[in-house]
Amino acid sequence: MRGYGSTLGLYQHGQGFLYRTPLSLKAVASLACAVAVVTWRSPSTTAITLTVTLCALLIGAHLSPLRILRMLAPAAPVLAILALYQGLAQGWLRAFTVVGGITACLLAARAVTLTTPMQSLLDGVVRLVRPFRVVGADPERFALALSIMLRSIPYLAGLFMDVREAARARGLERNARVAVTPLVIGAVAYAHRTGEALAARGLGEHDGDRDRGMDPHDPGA
Repeated sequence: MRGYGSTLGLYQHGQGFLYRTPLSLKAVASLACAVAVVTWRSPSTTAITLTVTLCALLIGAHLSPLRILRMLAPAAPVLAILALYQGLAQGWLRAFTVVGGITACLLAARAVTLTTPMQSLLDGVVRLVRPFRVVGADPERFALALSIMLRSIPYLAGLFMDVREAARARGLERNARVAVTPLVIGAVAYAHRTGEALAARGLGEHDGDRDRGMDPHDPGA
């Protein structure tokens, strides 16, 4: 199965100061970008945030302009439709402000995930969620769920592309059943394998029984 991690913003080894920057600082900078474009909705703010995020990726992560465009490819149709609507309804300057701000936020978020190893990112999530233990939250479970989600998205994206190309090669790209059925079967099989892997590590539906002091192998439990 082909990988789509780089397109979706998962970590890739590289050089640049962003790889050496602490996760907390990168997360704060990404949040500040979002706050800026939401609070000060102006073309100048959008231009500044876009410039900063592009420079961070070009210089701080040594990415090429083509690589950055490929990162934005999944969101391009939605951004294009939004830009067209905003341009016709409220003017092209407003369209630049809205779509440019969204693009800057996407790039800022990708800068964090692209330059932070998965384990470091999950450790940061655990530290962030830890104060919520007082209300019953489990930081480790939350991090595990996030890890599974991040690993599943590229796999399912690759599965979709492979199924679509196989259907096109057989001249059946217009047949919805031919395209959807293998995708559903593959997704279910992937979910089963993930569940079996979690169960083999002692995670899953019996965790709650152990937390209550119950033996999952006791028929009366």
